[in-house]
Amino acid sequence: MPEKILRGIFILLFTVLGIVLSRQGETVLAALLPNSVLTETILGVTFMSLGAMLVGGILGAIVGCFISPYLNRSLFAFTSRVEKSLSSMSVQDLVAGTLGLFLGLIIANLVGLAFISVPYIGPYVSVALSIILGYLGMHLAVSKKSEMASWFHFHSEPERKKNKDKKDGKLLDTNVIIDGRVADIYRTGFLEGPIYVPVFVLEELQKIADSSDVLKRNRGRRGLDILNHMKKNSRDFHIITDDFEEMNEVDSKLVKLARAKGYKIVTNDYNLNKVAELQGVSVLNINDLAIAVKPAVIPGEQLFVQLVKQGKEEGQGVAYLEDGTMIVVENGSSCIGREVPVIITSVLQTSAGKMIFAKLDSND
Repeated sequence: MPEKILRGIFILLFTVLGIVLSRQGETVLAALLPNSVLTETILGVTFMSLGAMLVGGILGAIVGCFISPYLNRSLFAFTSRVEKSLSSMSVQDLVAGTLGLFLGLIIANLVGLAFISVPYIGPYVSVALSIILGYLGMHLAVSKKSEMASWFHFHSEPERKKNKDKKDGKLLDTNVIIDGRVADIYRTGFLEGPIYVPVFVLEELQKIADSSDVLKRNRGRRGLDILNHMKKNSRDFHIITDDFEEMNEVDSKLVKLARAKGYKIVTNDYNLNKVAELQGVSVLNINDLAIAVKPAVIPGEQLFVQLVKQGKEEGQGVAYLEDGTMIVVENGSSCIGREVPVIITSVLQTSAGKMIFAKLDSND
C-alpha cells in the first residue's frame, strides 16, 4: 500500500512538473516570436496554452510512471539505511545529535547573512555553511555528550553506576591471561570491580591456540580455559566488542580502549606498562604485586632453608624460598641436599626480583 501511494505522489509531481515546463516553454516561445506574429495568433493563445499544458501533463505523467518504481526503491533503501543507523544509536546520542544539529544550523544561518548580498555565490555559501556547521554541531554534541550532561547535572542513577563501573573497570591483556595468576588474584578478592576482556584480545588468544607451535598452542588454550573459568565463576566478567580496525597492534588497541573508557589495564608486560603510563592510563602490574607480597627478610634474620645446588662461585650453595626467591649461601656447597639454618647477610633488589645472600649459622 505505501508503495502505491508513493508511486501516485511521484506521478502527480511529474505531471505538475510537465505542466510547469510547458508553461515555461510557451513563455520562451512568446519572447522569440515577432510582435506581428504574436498579434495574429493572440486569439488562439488560450487554446494553445491549454493544449501545451495538456501535452506537458501527459508527458510528465508518462515519465513519472516509468521513473516512480526506481524512485520508490531508492527511497526505501535510503530510509532503511537511516533506520539502521538510528537504531544503533542510544537515546542520549539522538537527543545530543539533534540539539547539536539545531545549534549548528542556527550558527550557519547567522553567518550566512553576511554573504547573502554577495552576487552569484551568496546563496550557495549559505547552503554550504548549513551542511558543514550542521554536521559539525551534531558530531561534536554526540562526542561531548558526557561533558554536557555533567554541566547540567543530568546524571541519573544508572549513569552514576555506569561511571562508577567505568572508574573501577579492569582490562586484561593477553599476557596476563596466559600467565594465569590473575584468576587466583581475582578469586581471592584483591582485584575488585568489573573485569573486561576486549574481543581483539580473544582473537589473539585464538590465533595463539591455533598455532602450529606446540608450546604456543598450549599457552593459548590455557588462556582460553582461564577465561572460561573466570566467566563461569564471576558475574562481573564481560566481553567488550569495541575494536579499532585502523590499528594492528593489540597493545595499542588496549591502551586506546582504556583511555576511551577510563579503565585500568591489568598486565605483566613491562613494555605495555610503560607505554600505558606515558599515555596517562592506570596500570596494575601483577609482577609488582608479586614482589610486594614477598616475605620481607632483613640482615641478621635466621632462616631454615634446603640447599639444592651449587652456586656460581666456589663453595656457594643455593636455596629457594617458597615464592621462588633465590638465596645464595656462602660455604654452603658441603650441605647440598640438607635443610640447614642460615643467617641473612644482605638483600639485593634487582630488576628480576630480590636476591638474598646468607651464611651458615655457626651456632648450630
